[in-house]
Amino acid sequence: MASLSAWFRSLMPRACLLCGASASDSGLCHACFASLPAVNGSRCPVCASPAPSATECGRCIKRRPNYDYLIAALEYVAPVDFLVADLKYSHNLAAARALAFPLATRLDQQPYPDIVLPMPIATSRLRERGFNQAAEIARHTCAEFGLGLSHRLAQRVSAGVSQTSLPWRDRERNVRGAFRCQADLTGKTVAVIDDVVTTGATLNELAHVLKRAGAERVIGWIVARTPPHR
Repeated sequence: MASLSAWFRSLMPRACLLCGASASDSGLCHACFASLPAVNGSRCPVCASPAPSATECGRCIKRRPNYDYLIAALEYVAPVDFLVADLKYSHNLAAARALAFPLATRLDQQPYPDIVLPMPIATSRLRERGFNQAAEIARHTCAEFGLGLSHRLAQRVSAGVSQTSLPWRDRERNVRGAFRCQADLTGKTVAVIDDVVTTGATLNELAHVLKRAGAERVIGWIVARTPPHR
């Protein structure tokens, strides 16, 4: 019965998640997809924050992150923030596909990593939410390139306080010791997929653990970058 219902739903015209018009495969109509606020302009080649002449920003020069660099597709402003909230808090899994499409577009022509890992979440948060939003985005993103996805490569062993509720200066301390990886990653390039990056503290801590497990390079594949003023 469930598969039959899914088949009937597949025959129905899909509505754009933002405006209600007829949607494309991304879950958005062509106009809404084209209007998404892409990351552009001069960016730091490491953390993707705005930087003059696309040179490394002062923060990355002063303290090089554990990850090698990150690629972000969109600015975390409206309507991207709505799609992220719709996925995480309204449990609208269709929003994962809408967020994955611009990320996949941004990653086109990028070299493939050895391993793709969705940002892990703590077991308690997984029980509470019922899914890992990064894993849902990663599933659609990897499908575009025929890449496998390593769900259990690393674990988040401490939930901590939600990063969004903390001042920037406290976020690094909040995620310290939050991850564990017991795999042998010697010489591997690992791409970590996540929905939003603000300070990069979570990605930085995970990259530290992955490199301690032998990873040669850790890259962030991020849907949205928070603007500096937020």
